[in-house]
Amino acid sequence: MNPNEQKLNYPFGDDLPQPGQALPVADGVRWIRMPLPFALDHINLWLLRDEIDGREGWTIVDCGVSRDEVKALWEQVFENALDGLPVLRVIVTHMHPDHVGLAHWLCERWNAPMCMTMTDFAVARLWSRPAVNGVNAGGPNGQSAVDHFTRHGLSDPEAQDKIRQRSNYYPTLVPDVPSRFNRLMDGDRIQIGGREWRIIIGYGHAPEHASLYCDTLQVLISGDMVLPRISTNVSVFDFEPDANPLPLYLNSLRAYDGLPEDTLVLPSHGRPFRGLHERIAQQLAHHAERLDEVMTACVQPMSTTDIVPIMFRRKLDLHQLTFAMGEALAHLHALYFDGKLTRSTGDDGVIRFVRK
Repeated sequence: MNPNEQKLNYPFGDDLPQPGQALPVADGVRWIRMPLPFALDHINLWLLRDEIDGREGWTIVDCGVSRDEVKALWEQVFENALDGLPVLRVIVTHMHPDHVGLAHWLCERWNAPMCMTMTDFAVARLWSRPAVNGVNAGGPNGQSAVDHFTRHGLSDPEAQDKIRQRSNYYPTLVPDVPSRFNRLMDGDRIQIGGREWRIIIGYGHAPEHASLYCDTLQVLISGDMVLPRISTNVSVFDFEPDANPLPLYLNSLRAYDGLPEDTLVLPSHGRPFRGLHERIAQQLAHHAERLDEVMTACVQPMSTTDIVPIMFRRKLDLHQLTFAMGEALAHLHALYFDGKLTRSTGDDGVIRFVRK
């Protein structure tokens, strides 16, 4: 446990839900975990006891990726953790594959509606289309991503080829998305099991990320906006090459300022914890330090690829490298759009940033 983690409180200690089982974390709230095929090897999903139009059952929050083994684990959850009741609806916090991947299957399986923000619904629908001739429908892989990362200094032919071959990465994990949905908007108040849950929209990590807060329970389902152990990825990718997501993310954290200090945070990765405002302060300090590092490095012209080993001092696999480059560029863009850096494209076609 790192020093920052020691400042948080983990009320369930090292207890984790067993595969196909659920662990109660609050009245009417149960925690399940599903595997992921990445270095970040799990996602937390949530079951909320519910009643809609006099029909008792459960609301699911987030879905896992589309894999047969994940479907099999869900079937065990249905058998072991629903008390013989049906799923009434599916809420998706955002459009990343580990959150929306099995939404279509779950909604069909239970004839249940999906609730999601408009932007993330539209992006998920678009990106779930298979690539044609190696060109994807907008997801951060394939030739467009190769061109993007090459402009930012990635010259390794092997890495370029691996990114090019991942043009179907998103639809492999999200093969379909429901054609209809119920829209979530900031400030919406949803009745779930007789309790009010408020929707809090955040930006920077995903187009329009929805978290859910219940004041009665003092429980926040934070999705990926607040995580206890790792920092939320904030990246610039090829589909929005001039994006400036870091200020969007940092400003979005202010939406949690009014929540109680002892709020139980249910994150998508890691363990449930208390210490929300401490963790947000840690994240603000973390990004301030990274911005200072980048600013210091840019005393001479630096590409995004040059910045990656300064920000990430560990060996990265390809999946991690693409996110690391995206995040390094997000920090460069934050400084550039704040007027602290200039950028130019060299004769080699690589974009570099330097202090004014």
